Amino acid sequence: MKHATPEGPTAVPSGVRIAPHADLNLLRTFLAVYRAGSFTAAAPLLGLSQPTVTAQIRTLEQQTGQELFTRLPRGAEPTALAHELAARSAGPLDALASLESGHLSGQGAPVHLAGPSELLCTRALPALAPLVTAGVQLRVDTGLTEPLVEGLRAGRHDLVITTRRPRGRALPSAPLADEEYVLVAAPRWATRTEGMAPDSVCSVLKDIPLVTYAEDLPIVRRYWRLVLGKQLTTQAAVTVPNLYAVLSAVAAGSGYSVLPRSLCRDHLTAGTLTLLHDPDEPPLNTLFLVQRPGAEANPDVVRVRDTLRRSALTW
Repeated sequence: MKHATPEGPTAVPSGVRIAPHADLNLLRTFLAVYRAGSFTAAAPLLGLSQPTVTAQIRTLEQQTGQELFTRLPRGAEPTALAHELAARSAGPLDALASLESGHLSGQGAPVHLAGPSELLCTRALPALAPLVTAGVQLRVDTGLTEPLVEGLRAGRHDLVITTRRPRGRALPSAPLADEEYVLVAAPRWATRTEGMAPDSVCSVLKDIPLVTYAEDLPIVRRYWRLVLGKQLTTQAAVTVPNLYAVLSAVAAGSGYSVLPRSLCRDHLTAGTLTLLHDPDEPPLNTLFLVQRPGAEANPDVVRVRDTLRRSALTW
């Protein structure tokens, strides 16, 4: 995308008519609402009150002569014109913000990357090591998909690896890799399910403790539904903060769980974990790489993004 200076006539779509003296703050407010998904969410990001954000958007809509957002009970849905305006204005505005904050000095700005801690540690960070030695600065955060996507909308992250594609067109995303999930336990439990049909596996597992990272058991429930064709009724015996802790507890013999194969591959090879069930078609979950609109103004973001995409081909 060819970038013009924010003050120039090509900083907004040719079909959007804005007075030459238009306040850039109106465009900044528009972009914040577009990325945050609502007037209310954009207000604290801008340091403004919600009525002020609403008033600025109305002013911009008066200047364009068209509606930019459809007001919904929960949020604001961008119109086709808003998508066009965001696509053309995000780059120049983000570049200007970088200049104002001094990020475009001698050294590139840090790249803010976020995603599941296990995936970042086992896949992403090793892949990015050559870039770090070449001078790229990384700031890494971990967490669950929804909070991380909200952080990206708020401008706290440049790139986020997610376990599902964000809704809407405001956040560019692309499939990164497919993650396979397996039902595992320490060898001491394996003899109870060996050679059993799915119905029998479900029955036997009721007597084995379940280890998980969340009380609502999202990964395990999905395995039961897609692979075993059953509704999970078991409650967790152990709940821990993340999948690394699940892996540690299960390998120590605490019980069973469903884990990404990439996370427990070494344990499976070493024999400290074993498969309790080996279906012909194990469940897959697609990982997505989501980029903050305008983040490509930092060339190191592009380098990190492209490196992750190339590396993910072997994941």
